[in-house]
Amino acid sequence: MGQLHVPVTLSNTREVVMARLGHLDSAQVHTVETEALVDTGAMHLVLPDTLADQLGLLRLRTQTLAMADGRDGVYAQTEAVTIEVLGRAFDVSAVVMGQTVLLGAIVLEGLDLAVDCTRGTLLPNLGTWDQPVFRG
Repeated sequence: MGQLHVPVTLSNTREVVMARLGHLDSAQVHTVETEALVDTGAMHLVLPDTLADQLGLLRLRTQTLAMADGRDGVYAQTEAVTIEVLGRAFDVSAVVMGQTVLLGAIVLEGLDLAVDCTRGTLLPNLGTWDQPVFRG
């Protein structure tokens, strides 16, 4: 199977909450529609620095990550990002690095989506399109 790219909508979760509470106009919520690479070998949501800035995300801490080639690196970790894929939403912090938006295993699990390698697409993991099912 080749690379799997999917359309995603990313929003600053802090601002989404502020808008829901009436403390911020919903038009002011930083939101970006882009394309992401599904990477089942990665764990986290990965955002390029420029996209994290565009979303107005705070860098809260650093995270040490082991890369697939064995290298270790220390990268900024953001506050929560709301990621929407195929009509499903999940809030998760992101690691800031690279030039590509990556959806790792934590994101796929949070959205109850799995990769169908035969068709080269995402499908519901345990639930259906109408009803995600999560492990307790």
